[in-house]
Amino acid sequence: MHMTIQTNGFQMTSALRAYTEQRLATALGWARHHMRRLAVSLSDINGPRGGVDKRCRIQVQLGGGREVIVDDVDANLYAAIDRAVDRADRAVVKKVERTRQFVRTRAPAQQGQMATGELNEPADAMPATGNEPQER
Repeated sequence: MHMTIQTNGFQMTSALRAYTEQRLATALGWARHHMRRLAVSLSDINGPRGGVDKRCRIQVQLGGGREVIVDDVDANLYAAIDRAVDRADRAVVKKVERTRQFVRTRAPAQQGQMATGELNEPADAMPATGNEPQER
């Protein structure tokens, strides 16, 4: 799995990087074999003006072309990271569970019909009368 953490509008500190990596490992560590890529983007939307403007965007690329994207905005960047990670974890659980539900092996079509007593006869077939020529 390839993981990247990027910032926009401020400098990445070692404490912020360590916190983000620790939260991701705790919440999504169970799914590391399902993930192909994990990208986190941290940004300050309004810059120095302040306000509720710290964004955490998490993109998780799973196998089979499936993707989970979660955005969260808060005045506190750490709170935005926490909520985004929790939401990403729940979304990845749903995606993985959906694929598990549909991975089933099926019996061949004829065996399935034999078990239920159905036959593949054309609708216009006439019932047997006993006077049909027999093959030798």
